[in-house]
Amino acid sequence: MSYLDNILFAILLAVGFGYFFMSVKKIRRNINLGTDVDRYDNPKARWANMAMIALGQSKMVKRPVAGIMHIIVYLGFIIINIELLEIIIDGLFGTHRIFAFLGTTYDVLIASFEILAVLVLVAVIVFWTRRNVIKLKRFISSDLTGWPKNDANYILYFEVVLMTLFLLMNASDLHLQNVPGGFSHFIKAGYFPISQFIEPVFNGMSNELVMLLTEVFWWLHITGILIFMNYLYFSKHLHILLAFPNTYFANLNPLGQFDNLASVTTEVKLMMDPNADPFAAAPVDANAVPSKFGASDVQDLNWVQLLNAYTCTECGRCTSACPANITGKKLSPRKIMMDTRDRLEEVGKNIDANKGIFIPDNKSLLNDYITAEELWACTSCNACVEECPVNISPLSIIMDMRRYLVMEQSAAPMPLNAMMTNIENNGAPWQYNQQDRLNWKNEK
Repeated sequence: MSYLDNILFAILLAVGFGYFFMSVKKIRRNINLGTDVDRYDNPKARWANMAMIALGQSKMVKRPVAGIMHIIVYLGFIIINIELLEIIIDGLFGTHRIFAFLGTTYDVLIASFEILAVLVLVAVIVFWTRRNVIKLKRFISSDLTGWPKNDANYILYFEVVLMTLFLLMNASDLHLQNVPGGFSHFIKAGYFPISQFIEPVFNGMSNELVMLLTEVFWWLHITGILIFMNYLYFSKHLHILLAFPNTYFANLNPLGQFDNLASVTTEVKLMMDPNADPFAAAPVDANAVPSKFGASDVQDLNWVQLLNAYTCTECGRCTSACPANITGKKLSPRKIMMDTRDRLEEVGKNIDANKGIFIPDNKSLLNDYITAEELWACTSCNACVEECPVNISPLSIIMDMRRYLVMEQSAAPMPLNAMMTNIENNGAPWQYNQQDRLNWKNEK
């Protein structure tokens, strides 16, 4: 490479990584729009959670075919990109296979990269077939149309192109390494178990043409990686990065344990304690905005729930296990997460357009994105939480929005309102006078 090539490569890297870090900054800003919640307790359990689920893919393999294929793509993505470090050094300094001094270790690395590349191609073909030929139900449901459906295919095409360019780059490089007497700066380095079978394609071509093709493959490969990296912001494949913090900050409590609002808990304790002095409570700031019960928009959710929304893989495992969805109800836990992310992105764009300030847009997550019918269809069984391969909790969002409907809008379904009225008047869910509650003991 000439110095001009090195400069152009440095500019390409700066633009690619610069745009990526701008996107990361936006995501972090949007997630921090959520309310605070303490998820820093029990670090030992949290690290174990992350190692087992995000790194170890333990929940993915519950469905073996998809799980094994996903592990192959996952390992391929991580391990093959180790070579990215060598590409960056070679691109910046004009060297050729700078790590060749590792000898046998280098040969093993290159060989493993190539084998993984082929396995990734096989896995991608399987994934594409499942989506577009077999058409598994969870990939063709009504909540996965338009961009979400196309996005999944775009990523698969990306993977095919990147792996193909990687193998072509190695094959043309190998051809120039084998030129009798050596050619230019191409030193003999690496073992190529796959691309050695592609290398004969370049027989009969001039060395200069093969060198030009090598550079084209090299530039397209690194450019493709940078494009893919920046595409993640717009894609469901953001979970490649966010699965790790998402599993670390996941709720460690038993699935059936719900949180209580601190303000409501305080009021109940005052009501239940005959010795409590209600006037001894902490003074309330008259100018303070009262906190909302539950959530009607993304700013009312906590930051972990917003992290969940960005981490969603849109795989549909949650929806395929949802009893409400299976029986024909409108609810789809996957849609709950996708809608939350879409609304959060909308709010973020509003803030960007108004120089860091959110201007009310007369829209909200509730009603404009998620309907009350969807929320009340949920049985709160936690099947969606149990199924999610990265520990996302659609149920927590559903319950917070239900809480808003009940406590802020008194908009619970009629049977639920009747039950709460009975509890208030009779001390029980049933419509019996309190004096008659023990009459059953006299029945024979």
